[in-house]
Amino acid sequence: MRVAVIGGGPGGLYFAALAKKLAPEWEVTVWERNARDDAFGFGVVFSDETLGGIAQADPEVYAAMSAEFARWSDIDIHHRGEVRTSGGHGFAALDRNRLREILQKRCAELGVEVRYGTPAPPAAELSARYDLVVAADGIRSATRDAYAETFGAHLDERKCRYMWLSTDRVFEAFTFIVEERDFGVVQVHAYPYGERRSTFIVEIAEDAWRRAGFEALADREFARGESDEAGVRLCQEILAGHLDGHRLIPNASKWITFSTVRTTSWSHGNIVLLGDAAHTAHFSIGSGTKLAMEDALALVASLHEHPDVAGALAAYEAERRPAVESVQRAAQASLEWFETIGRHAGQDPDRFAFNLLTRSRRVTYDSLRARDAGFVDAVDAVNAVENEGAGVPPMFRPLRLGDLTLRNRIVVPPLATYTAEDGMPGAFPHAQLTAQALGGAGLVFAGMTAIGPDARATAGCPGLWTDEQEAAWRTTVEATRRISDTPLGIQLTHAGRRGSTAVPGPDGIGRPLDGDGWPTLAASALAWDAGHPVPREATPAELAAVTADFAAAAVRAGRAGFDVLELQFGHGHLVSGFLSPLTNHRTDAYGGSLENRLRFPLEVLTAVRAAWPAGRPLVVRISATEWAEGGTTETEVTEICRALAAAGADAIDVSTGEVVAHQKPAYGRGYQTPYADLVRNATGIPTIAVGAISTYDDANSILLAGRADLVAVGRGHLYDPLWTLHAAVDQGYTGPATTWPEPWRPGSRKPPGPRADRVPPRLHLLREAAAPVHRRWLPRPPARPLPVTASC
Repeated sequence: MRVAVIGGGPGGLYFAALAKKLAPEWEVTVWERNARDDAFGFGVVFSDETLGGIAQADPEVYAAMSAEFARWSDIDIHHRGEVRTSGGHGFAALDRNRLREILQKRCAELGVEVRYGTPAPPAAELSARYDLVVAADGIRSATRDAYAETFGAHLDERKCRYMWLSTDRVFEAFTFIVEERDFGVVQVHAYPYGERRSTFIVEIAEDAWRRAGFEALADREFARGESDEAGVRLCQEILAGHLDGHRLIPNASKWITFSTVRTTSWSHGNIVLLGDAAHTAHFSIGSGTKLAMEDALALVASLHEHPDVAGALAAYEAERRPAVESVQRAAQASLEWFETIGRHAGQDPDRFAFNLLTRSRRVTYDSLRARDAGFVDAVDAVNAVENEGAGVPPMFRPLRLGDLTLRNRIVVPPLATYTAEDGMPGAFPHAQLTAQALGGAGLVFAGMTAIGPDARATAGCPGLWTDEQEAAWRTTVEATRRISDTPLGIQLTHAGRRGSTAVPGPDGIGRPLDGDGWPTLAASALAWDAGHPVPREATPAELAAVTADFAAAAVRAGRAGFDVLELQFGHGHLVSGFLSPLTNHRTDAYGGSLENRLRFPLEVLTAVRAAWPAGRPLVVRISATEWAEGGTTETEVTEICRALAAAGADAIDVSTGEVVAHQKPAYGRGYQTPYADLVRNATGIPTIAVGAISTYDDANSILLAGRADLVAVGRGHLYDPLWTLHAAVDQGYTGPATTWPEPWRPGSRKPPGPRADRVPPRLHLLREAAAPVHRRWLPRPPARPLPVTASC
């Protein structure tokens, strides 16, 4: 086997060493364009999981690395002149250049040929001469560019500027510094990587970067290896209060923007990408070096588990891609949080620290409590002062909307059953509302309900436009009231161009009815998708009629006894179509500017607010993004929500998407929550977070971080109508925010399972001491000052 490796960074060298270790007979050659002793980069952080893999794969490399690790478990967060510390995390870091030297030495011991100061031949040439070509040539990979069509790379250039530096101030923990200045917010990600150095990454939003004067200082081309010395001096001046008299030390340091690299394929013939050439993840969540070394281990293992290169490369990608994409999802959430850090900077230091630590959705309320219960208790206590209920999980704290006090923060959102006939809610909606009202949530909504026969999405949707329908809903509400005091809500909608479809199948898509449909109405005459009928553009007279229908349905909902009303202004339904520039192409007073696009939604809301009983909460659901180019901007979303609140909305139910068929949502756990966060923290309006939230741990994390005021759990309540009650049991909560129905009280404790009564014997003579929650990096003081050199 002849193997060529392009790039002599840690990923390429580690692959070469492992390959040669497992197969000494292989010929492994590495091309590295830099000299052996060229020094670039600063500290590299590793997780315990990655270190365990390195220890198992090559104990010699692990031993050499661990001898030089800086180790600690704390995270310090500096915000508004105060410091909050969370412990129990566990970090290990070392100088990237020392890591490279360790791997260089290991390659030499094993007989790997490394050609320093030698650019690699083109990948095509190497591919013809070698059995395998490993391209570890970094984020600007020439190999990836040479086969762009195969690798299908997409580089997502982000919004913040950042600069990698080091400092001779040795921090004792992973340190986040958030400094609010007149030009904006500047943040620092810092951590020690030895006895004399710390990595110090300065990050700032582009508009603040310009206002601070950095753009003028960086207004020229810098040579390779040159640093933006003037920019470094300004950083040192701005952050002097956190450097304690120490200096910032550059190494080819200049302002750059982060690029998230995603590729559709990692191999082309016998050429395979590794590390940053294949993928990147934002530095706030992990190390690119760590990912590259994990790639190297998986690739070598696959090569030895499969008889041919093609099979090995396919297995490598199949194994690593899910792991990498998981990291990238967390990194995306993290980088977006830091890009919008100004949104959260006004929070008190405790909540801000919790928000920062849980930004990626990988760290949660429960996992933080397991690591450092004292930290979570402190944040809980501060939050409890605001909302009562000290020692109570955030989801079980009360919230007041209008004249209604919800006993907890969990909402069962409108869940469509498609079981109505001629708009009449039948037995199933009755049973569903009753069951969910018994399940412990703070608020339960009935499914989307049409304001007229042509306003339905499907023929199976319930309505509220006749006396008979009103009576049926009243019967359901009264029957539910007899066994539960849970507040009940109903959502009113006009489906617009999303109407006249069949009941959705397993794929969730409602297809157009063949011959049995009804005419549809929309902001503009644009079909939902190919094969769907073109709707009629609504005239002003028709819009006035729709507004009157909404108000009449609100009156009926009030008489039926519902406590809360929600208006569906999202998901591509009629009113949503007016708000989005992608679906509103009108040239009259209802189209064009945002003010005009808001006109019809505000007419509907104003009429409904007047018709709906005073004091009863009125909620509006929106789609905060279309997940499509040219859609509603974040600035427009906040303006829309302010206008809705001014017109009488008590809360905004912040959903996303389903406005256009060509949407490309970034699905994932809690993927819509950042939009609830945006609305809540930009406007102060209470919000409901919804979408792929299914655990009480996520609900508690969202609420305590201040990303939303209420959390809607839909599919979780379909899986388990008693979801909220069971969440209380699992958390040991027995307070008034949720109570078991008396006939079901015997079920309020989990039934014993197999071996549930087993008590394990003691089998250790001496107990192991528990790991300390707080561990600081406290290196020995240096014997003499270090000179400033390019090697950091």
